[in-house]
Amino acid sequence: MEFSEKLQTLRKQKNLTQEELAEALGVSRQAVSKWENGSSEPSPSNLIAIAKLYEIPPEELLKKLI
Repeated sequence: MEFSEKLQTLRKQKNLTQEELAEALGVSRQAVSKWENGSSEPSPSNLIAIAKLYEIPPEELLKKLI
């Protein structure tokens, strides 16, 4: 599973909209959309925030990438 797919899957499992996720992370909905469609990636600090929100280790988000 690609990083972008993993982000989208995790968000949907938590029943969050892109807007709700963006608000929780303090970013724009457009940023979340770009992460999920693979046109950009979150900063390291946002990556850690995403992992904390989903209660998983950051490495789990990156597993396919490394």
